[in-house]
Amino acid sequence: MKTSGRPRIDLPRKLRVRGGVRIQLRDSGAGRSYGWDETTAREASAQLAVELGELQYKLYAEGRHGVLVVLQAIDGGGKDSTIRHVFSAFNPQGCTVRAFKAPSAEELRHDYLWRIHQHVPPRGEIAVFNRSHYEDVLIARVDSLVPQRVWQARYRQINEFERMLVESDIHVVKLFLHICRAEQRRRFEERIHDPRKQWKFDPQDLIKRAQWPAYIRAYGDMLGQCSTPLAPWYVVPGDHKWLRDLAVAQIMVETLRALSPRFPPPRFNPRRIRVS
Repeated sequence: MKTSGRPRIDLPRKLRVRGGVRIQLRDSGAGRSYGWDETTAREASAQLAVELGELQYKLYAEGRHGVLVVLQAIDGGGKDSTIRHVFSAFNPQGCTVRAFKAPSAEELRHDYLWRIHQHVPPRGEIAVFNRSHYEDVLIARVDSLVPQRVWQARYRQINEFERMLVESDIHVVKLFLHICRAEQRRRFEERIHDPRKQWKFDPQDLIKRAQWPAYIRAYGDMLGQCSTPLAPWYVVPGDHKWLRDLAVAQIMVETLRALSPRFPPPRFNPRRIRVS
C-alpha cells in the first residue's frame, strides 16, 4: 500500500509458496503481523473491499475470466470468517461459495475430482471453495482412507487439473489459513462456552486436534507439491484475524488486477439511442 504510515511489505509476494520443496509450518509463523497493527489493517481492508467490488463487477460484465478461490485450514482456522469478512465485498450474483464435506455415496462412485469440477465457476464469475479437492491428500492421507500410492499420485493429478483450468481462463487462487496450536485451542474453548458458537463445535474436532502433527506434515507436503507458477499457494498467518483478512484482500486484489477486467464496448451507438 502506498499510503504513508503503512508498511510497504508486499504481502502477496511474501506469502506466496515456492513449490517443489516440503514446507515447514511453524507455530511462530501463524502470529506474524509484518509490521501492521489492527487499526491500520482494518482501514486498509475496508479500502480494498471497495476495489474488490469494482473489479468483480468488471469481471462479471466482461465474462472473459473466472476465478476459483480455494480455502484450506486446519479446524478452527477461520475459513467461514474469512468468507464473511473478505468475500462479502463481492456481489452474490457473480460469486458462489461451496463447502465440501464428506463425499456422498454417489460421489464415491466417481473419481475424486468429479464432484469438484461440477462447481468450478464459469467465466465471469468467482467461486470460493470452503475445503476442496485437497482433502483427498489431507484427510485421505492422515486417516489412511486410500493407499499411499493413491494419494501420492494425486499431487500430480491435481496440478494437471488446475493447469487445465488456468489454460481455460479459470484462474486458481489457493489460500492456506495458518493458525498455531494454542490459537486453535483458544478458538475451540470459545466455541464450547459461547452459545452463539456452540453449533460450530463437533467433539470429532478433538480427534483431529490429536492428529495435529500428522496434519501439519500433510499440509506441508501439499503446499510444496502443489504450489505451481500457474496456481500458487499462499500461507496466510491466521492468528490475527485482521491480518488474515488484509492479506487475503491484497491477494485477491492483486489477482483481479492482473486480469485487467474491463467493461465490454456497447453493442450500439449511444448517440443514436433515444428513450421516449
